[in-house]
Amino acid sequence: METSFLRNRYWVLRHGKSIPNEKRLIVSSLENGVCREYRLASEGVEQTQLAGKLFLKELKENNIQLENVRVCYSPFARTSHTAEIVASVLNLPFEGPQCKVIKDLRERYFGPSFELLSHDKYPEIWAMDEKDPFTRPEGGESVDDVVARLTSAMATMESEYQGCAILVVSHGDPLQILQTILNAASKQTESSCSDLTSKIQALRIPSILSQHRKFALLTGELRIVV
Repeated sequence: METSFLRNRYWVLRHGKSIPNEKRLIVSSLENGVCREYRLASEGVEQTQLAGKLFLKELKENNIQLENVRVCYSPFARTSHTAEIVASVLNLPFEGPQCKVIKDLRERYFGPSFELLSHDKYPEIWAMDEKDPFTRPEGGESVDDVVARLTSAMATMESEYQGCAILVVSHGDPLQILQTILNAASKQTESSCSDLTSKIQALRIPSILSQHRKFALLTGELRIVV
């Protein structure tokens, strides 16, 4: 991808298999998401350790020094746990300045009619997204709502860091949506939008946002974005 519109390089990591994944539960509210009982399952810990080693390998292959690495993560228990394990593999202090929790990277809130129910409900949401990514599940967030806060998260990272390798530790839907907008932004050729926020604003259209499932990640999957 063309990366001249960004000051940093980005990798995304979906949290490892979590206890909610094992129980096939939708845990999407911040209030529930931060509970320690919804951390990673033992399989997720192993997935995350492997992802951390893979990230380390990619850093070496790209000649990126550890002092230029940043780990930015969602405040949910499963993502904090993932970020902490990766930091440990990289030998970075999790409480130090290279690791940062960003609330706008949190899970997409699917609303009270889906919260703590079975994963079997997800296809209902994704069918709605495909039809209209501006439609909200009742009391929850639309794809476009998530784009708005991911734009804010990107603006934060782009303003605070320069020339860094940033690992974004988040969740399935937000990371699909983030990849969708960054992929589309990288393909923009017209120079009318110079800053990232304006670039993304121009992409907030149904034909782009309804495609986010194409960028789905498995639990514990690491991917370079830009």
